[in-house]
Amino acid sequence: MRAWRAYLVGKELLEAQLNRDLHEEHQLALADYEVLLRLSEAPGGQIRMSTLAEQVASSKSRISHQVGRLEKAGLVRREECAGDRRGVFAVLTEHGQEVLRRAAPTHVRALRDNLIDLISDQERLVLAEVFERVVSHLREQ
Repeated sequence: MRAWRAYLVGKELLEAQLNRDLHEEHQLALADYEVLLRLSEAPGGQIRMSTLAEQVASSKSRISHQVGRLEKAGLVRREECAGDRRGVFAVLTEHGQEVLRRAAPTHVRALRDNLIDLISDQERLVLAEVFERVVSHLREQ
C-alpha cells in the first residue's frame, strides 16, 4: 500500500507541476505538449488519430476533441488518409513545431527538477522496466 499510495500522490503532484510550468510559460497543457511531441517524433510529423490515441493512452473521442482544440490554435491539422477513407491523420504544423521547440526546454527542466535528478540511474532503469511491464500487460487485456 505504501508504494501504491506514494505512486498515486506522486503522479498527480508531478503532472500538476509539469502542467503548471508549461501553462505559465507557454500557455500549453501537458497533454497537448505530449501530443505535439508524439507528432514531432513521427515520420512526416503525422500519425493516424487512432494510433495517436493509443500512444497517449486516450480514447478516440477524447483525442478527437483534443486535436480539434490544437487545430483551432493552428498547432496541428487533420488530413484524410489516402489509402483508407475512414482514416484521418493528425499532422504537426510549422507553428506547432515552433511552439514545441520553445516549450521543450521548460518541460525537460521541470521533469529533471521534479523527477529525474531526484533518483539514481539504477532507479530510473527500474522505474522504466516496471512501467513498461505494466503498459505491456494492460495493453494485452
